[in-house]
This record gives sequence, structure tokens and C-alpha cells, in this order.
Amino acid sequence: MTYRSRFSALLLPFALLAFIPKHPLEVVMSPAEQPLRTLLATYETSLNAGDAARIEQLYAEDGVFMPAGFPTASGRSAVRGAYDAVFSNIRIAIHFTVDELTVKGDVAYARTHSAGTATVVATGASGPEANRELFVFVRGTNGWKIARYMFNKAS
Repeated sequence: MTYRSRFSALLLPFALLAFIPKHPLEVVMSPAEQPLRTLLATYETSLNAGDAARIEQLYAEDGVFMPAGFPTASGRSAVRGAYDAVFSNIRIAIHFTVDELTVKGDVAYARTHSAGTATVVATGASGPEANRELFVFVRGTNGWKIARYMFNKAS
């Protein structure tokens, strides 16, 4: 092997590095996914703010909230009441991560997980909060809404 071929062989890995993108790969999403991600972000912000009135508006008229360890709330007014009850007892500071988002016409679902903290209003005691969630969405005349939402503790 000549000096020139050895030198070229040493340069090859560095030359290949020049073709690696300098920015992390971006998630490519369908046009239908962006409004759903926005809806999830609005839900997260509203949940962290303890804003049951805003959360109620994110649900479909016949929306269902199925919290772990609590009764199912069906219909917007029942959903609002369930969130009011939650927020009278705890404050939440969490972040959702979307694990899966699938759109099929006017129905979609998202599988997520969340992590953060929950603080008991009465005592001020705070601790970690982590869940896994399943959202089912429907698209109507007013855009995407939460049709069904349930969560349970992450294992």
C-alpha cells in the first residue's frame, strides 16, 4: 500500500462525517397530526394550570374521562366536575411525551406517557407523578376534540 492510498484510507471516515446531518433528524408528521399535537400541548398546559374550564372545551360533547382509581365521567359537564375535583385536591406539573399517534379519517388515537410532580393542596406535600395515557380523538365541525381519555400509573 502506497503512502497516498494509506492517507486516502485514513481520510475516508472523516470525509463520510461531512455527510452526516448537523441537526438531529426531525420527526416528519402528516398534516393531520399537527392539530392533534397542538391539542395535546393545550391539554398539558391546561392541566398544569389547573384550568378545568379550558379542559372541558377540549373534550367532545360526549367525551369520556376515565381516571385510574376514580369513577368514569361521561359528557362535558361531568368531565368538568371530575377535573374540578382533581384540582381541588392536587396540583400537577407534568410533561407529556407522544409515543404513538395514528390518524384514521376523523378518528385518531395517541399513546403517551407523562412525568412530573403532583402536589397535595391540603398539605403541600409533593412527589413524582408518572403515568401512561391513551387518548382517542374525533374530528368534528369544531376541529379535533378528546373523545376518550384514560390513564394509569407507569410501571
